[in-house]
Amino acid sequence: MTYVVALPCVDTKDKACVDECPVDCIYEGNRSLYINPEECVDCGACEPVCPVEAIYYEDDLPAEYANFLEANAGFFEGIGAPGGAARLGPIDKDHPIVEALPPQNA
Repeated sequence: MTYVVALPCVDTKDKACVDECPVDCIYEGNRSLYINPEECVDCGACEPVCPVEAIYYEDDLPAEYANFLEANAGFFEGIGAPGGAARLGPIDKDHPIVEALPPQNA
């Protein structure tokens, strides 16, 4: 199991969760943040600090955000588990599910 970043983060990317993550597993794409399921230790530190309530434990993910489980995991295809978002920096892409969304802060 893992935590998942959902729709409320798209085009917001507050990053309070990044500061709280003890294992540095929250990566930045162009429009959203993504939690690497291979690196997440399920501590839950990220969830309460998210100001837009975009982070959910996988089992608690609302049905309307179900596709974000795929988006979070799929974002890391070809990247794997690089061992730390700070070391890697922003990644110039998004998962196709996020790319296809209209602007969220219009």
